[in-house]
Formats: sequence, structure tokens, C-alpha cells
Amino acid sequence: MANTTSAKKATRKIAARTAVNKGRRTRVRTYVRFVEEALATGDKTKAQAALKDAQPELMRAATKGVMHKNTASRKVSRLAQRVKALA
Repeated sequence: MANTTSAKKATRKIAARTAVNKGRRTRVRTYVRFVEEALATGDKTKAQAALKDAQPELMRAATKGVMHKNTASRKVSRLAQRVKALA
């Protein structure tokens, strides 16, 4: 348990940041799910549009520190590869 006032404040800050990051992570997963669903139906135009929306969300998450830059790039790359394979 936090004893000092600074430790208590740090705990509050961590809780606030965690809540923000949780929302960002959820948003990213939602956009990725849209791409996955479009891929499952086999609709290429829908998949391309979903990927176009998901890509900035993934990179924003990387910029904000929710996920590592390489992780976001890998996810974008793999999704793009799967969308391209629908042809």
C-alpha cells in the first residue's frame, strides 16, 4: 500500500493511464476485428476499406505506447497480406 503522498499520486496516475490505454487497446481490437470479419466473408472491397481504417488505429496505438511499434507494423503487414491474398 502506498504510504507517501507522492506514491498515492503515482497510483492515481497509473490507474488513469491504465483506463485510457484500455480504451485505446479495445478500439484497436475492434478495428482489427472488422478486417477479420470482412476477410471471413470474402468481400475484398470491404476488407480493403476496413484495413484502411484499422491501419492508422494500429499505428496510433504504437505512437501512444499501447503497443510496440514493431507489433503494430507486424499486425498491419499480416492483415494487408491476407487482404491481398483475397484476389
